[in-house]
Amino acid sequence: MSETSEYSEITYSVVDRIATVTLNRPEAHNGYTITMSDELADALDRADADSDVRVVVLTGAGKDFSVGADLSQGGFDFDAEQGPGEHWQEPAGRCSKRIFLMNKPVIAAIAGAAIGGGITITLSADYRLASTDARFGFVFVRRGIYPEGASAWFLPRLVGLGTAMDWMISGRVFDAEEAAGAGLVHRLHPRAELLDRAYELAREIIDTTAPVSVAVTRQLLYRMSALDSPLPVHALDSKLIGGLTSNADSVEGVVSFLQKRPPEWTLRVPEDIPGYLPWAGENRHEEET
Repeated sequence: MSETSEYSEITYSVVDRIATVTLNRPEAHNGYTITMSDELADALDRADADSDVRVVVLTGAGKDFSVGADLSQGGFDFDAEQGPGEHWQEPAGRCSKRIFLMNKPVIAAIAGAAIGGGITITLSADYRLASTDARFGFVFVRRGIYPEGASAWFLPRLVGLGTAMDWMISGRVFDAEEAAGAGLVHRLHPRAELLDRAYELAREIIDTTAPVSVAVTRQLLYRMSALDSPLPVHALDSKLIGGLTSNADSVEGVVSFLQKRPPEWTLRVPEDIPGYLPWAGENRHEEET
């Protein structure tokens, strides 16, 4: 097990190829701050660059996942009179964008309240598992502010435009059953079992899937599914499939299946991701400049 101690508002640990990133302000119900946003982005950078990490689990310490922006902290990281610079990024988006750019799958394990930024930072995760007592709310209009974390892009893709309009225009808080029924949450578990189930899912991914294949598939879905034609997708598919004869993992996948044994993947992330992908080389720091 490895754990970092330099963070002040989150914790980061790696056990059995699973990186756990934990919001760690339980006394403030994990209220979201500028510091937390930047620490999350840094931790996600670290997990994505570490070829020994296969899956990230994002969770929160204490009763609630996150009640959203900690208004008691006040202000932003720019001078109020001068305003934000051209490249300033709002805090929730620093996290949700970094998850979007990930090559590793991210599982959000959400217990208790996930309100405002506390839910928008998870919308780009691959899975959202929630406790049966979880509560959600896109409450921005009830505070006179605006949706953030690129949630106006992510949310309709997850639950449909009609449900997204209802939740965002009303700003109402809703329960775990409604979230699961609409597709915001993949699965519900009793609070006491939630983190175990998240790790169980992470281990299934690690044990049964090829890391480079997962990385490419994750980005194919995000980058290509919104195009207005399948033709560019087919063109990229053709390039990927055409390279399978020289792909060690694809050979291993077939051989291990025929031999009825667990596969032994040798390609690593990020080192062995094809360099010709349209999004190759993107990362958080390049996006900021």
